[in-house]
Amino acid sequence: MDRLEQFLVVYVRLTIIDSRSDGFLMEGFTQDTVEGPLTTCDVLVIGAGPGGGNAALHSARAGLDVILIEDHKEIGTPVHCGECISDVACDNLNLDLPSHVISKRVHGIRVIFPDGTAKKLTEEGYVLEKHLFERWIAEEAIAEGAKLHLSHKLRSMEKQKDENGRFTGWLCDGNGDNFPIQAKVVIDASGVSGVTSRLLDLNPKGKVIAGMQYELLEVPTDGYLDFYIWPQYAEKGYLWMIPKCEGRANVGLVTEDKSRTKKALDEFIENTHFKELTQVSPPWKEKGNPAFGGTIPISGPYELTYDDGLMLVGDAAGFTSPLFEGGSHLALKSAVFAAEVARKRIDEDDLSAEKMSEYQKLWSKEFPPYDKILRGKTALFDLTDDDLSLMARCFPDEMSNMGPHGKIAVCLRILFRRPSLYVKRIIPAMLSFGYSRAKFYGW
Repeated sequence: MDRLEQFLVVYVRLTIIDSRSDGFLMEGFTQDTVEGPLTTCDVLVIGAGPGGGNAALHSARAGLDVILIEDHKEIGTPVHCGECISDVACDNLNLDLPSHVISKRVHGIRVIFPDGTAKKLTEEGYVLEKHLFERWIAEEAIAEGAKLHLSHKLRSMEKQKDENGRFTGWLCDGNGDNFPIQAKVVIDASGVSGVTSRLLDLNPKGKVIAGMQYELLEVPTDGYLDFYIWPQYAEKGYLWMIPKCEGRANVGLVTEDKSRTKKALDEFIENTHFKELTQVSPPWKEKGNPAFGGTIPISGPYELTYDDGLMLVGDAAGFTSPLFEGGSHLALKSAVFAAEVARKRIDEDDLSAEKMSEYQKLWSKEFPPYDKILRGKTALFDLTDDDLSLMARCFPDEMSNMGPHGKIAVCLRILFRRPSLYVKRIIPAMLSFGYSRAKFYGW
């Protein structure tokens, strides 16, 4: 077939979209039909949050040609999370945090139950200025050679194969001047939207919980993160006070009752010692309502976190811890695993799903026992306020060193005081707190 015939066939099948347009990839659009510029790379990372930035950083450090795309016009905003990370996670991740991304050094977590009973989990860590933290990681990736493209939104992706039907990479298109992009490996760090799962029908949509918070001023604190398990305000969820520098703090909640999120948070503030405190917009938010937040996946990891030349990290893979919904540490580490597998698969020139499955084996071996936490969380939410408070009073004041014998002692105290709690699965509910404090990541 000569060039004229090729052109006529392509013209009939589709209108070739210029790489600088806002269109999206049509069926039959392959490398052979691209007449305009085609951007190529070893690894395309979708999303410049903590998972995406770290995936780009470690892939670039491994000597790979990396493109990092972000659909927002800047990195780090809007902030969706509470912005904290423990020392245990930093040690596991070899994170040497620069001072400008740290808002406050903290001592650990205090869990406050409906009757006011409070129990501590002492373990040092940091509250971050999350927008600065994410920008720092992206800057580190760029310094290692990664290329960053802002305002780039992936709209479609198509598998590329050689004449023997062997997978060779992805052809991706979307909104942004540098599309189309051809990549050997795609790492999806697109957050809760899970763009590749949606485009490829890789996984069904997971269950999410709504989160919202305010930044308040002059908040009293002794350096602990306060978590309130108060169903009155946060049905099947919890509330928090996360202290920051200069007397600032994030005060917020997550709840499965998404329609009541803001109203419940306002009621909590109005009825507690936060009532007289000043609400301000966070430093990264220039206008609009001072409230900020988003949705968080709570179903646990997706069944498939990989495919031919594809890996899902962070929220895009459902990696948030199911009890207290922390996800930054898991996003950062899943990115390390993804970069490791990408380097190995590209070096060995085998990008097949069978080989990419190594990624799922790596995170499964190290990440928290999601199934046990989910069972315990379900049991926890079945308890009444009185049940929760009784359980809390049976815990030691400091829970960080509660070993196997300590847990048995707590179980015996609970069952002695109220044997009926056994049928309410109080034991899995109690153990979920320990499982949630992951071995390698802390709180």
